This record gives sequence, structure tokens and C-alpha cells, in this order.
Amino acid sequence: MKLHHLKPAPGAHRKRTRKGRGEAAGKGKTAGRGTKGTGARGTMRMGFEGGQTPLQQRLPKLPGFTSRNRVEYATVNVGRLNDAFSDGSEVTPETLREAGLVRRGKAPVKILGDGELSTSLVISAHAFSASAERKISEAGGRAEVLTAGSSAGTSS
Repeated sequence: MKLHHLKPAPGAHRKRTRKGRGEAAGKGKTAGRGTKGTGARGTMRMGFEGGQTPLQQRLPKLPGFTSRNRVEYATVNVGRLNDAFSDGSEVTPETLREAGLVRRGKAPVKILGDGELSTSLVISAHAFSASAERKISEAGGRAEVLTAGSSAGTSS
């Protein structure tokens, strides 16, 4: 067998339909466009959705995206813990709320590393920045990460 002996399977190739070439051709008269209406007459502008507000107009103009699963933390810097708590205290989200350092009701608490920490504290929070964890351990304290629904946590 040689290349010039190869041919497609029977029925694999069909002739192109020539629209608008008379009734006998099968796609004559309206040429598959139906009768009347915009589709039969001319072209519509790009993005036209039949009078419905086009997708391009329904979407916001400026870029950006906000995840539905984003966790909004109530943040506290380690520098503010110095003034509010004495040496050896246990710091929890509840005690932070009582001290007025956290105002957002049920939001999870994250400790950030801005400022200096000189007191040794045992801090329980839902999240810590790397610099905050380092400063807490350097001051002789301990950082405990809480799970989202709990107030007592595991040591890290």
C-alpha cells in the first residue's frame, strides 16, 4: 500500500452546502435564516443579547476580585500587648476584647509583629504573623494557634 492508495472512509467527506441556490438545493429561499426578524435581515453588533443587558455591561469595570472564602481577621500588634498585659499573663481573644484591643465581635484574631514586646506572655490567637511569633518567643513567651471555632488551642 502506498500513500496515493489511501482515501477517507465512505461517508467521511460531504460536499459543502451552498445556501440560497434555489429551492431544489434544499437551503434555498431564506437560506436557513428563518422568516423575518433581525437574524434574517442583517448582522447585530458584537455582544448584543437581544435587548438583555449584555454581559460586558453587567460585569464591574475595574479589575479586582474578592474571594467569597476570605477570612477577615481582627488584628492586634505585639507592641500594644506590652501596655495592656503584665508579665506572665495569658492572652486570649476574650481578654483582648475586654482590654479593648479588639472591637470586631466574633472575628478571628491575628497577632501582627509591629512594635516591641518586652513582657513574657502566653498568647492564644487564631493566627500569627512570622515576625510576631519570633518576637513573642524572643521575649520568653509562647504562641498558641486556635482553630476557627475554639477558644482553647494547641501549642505551636
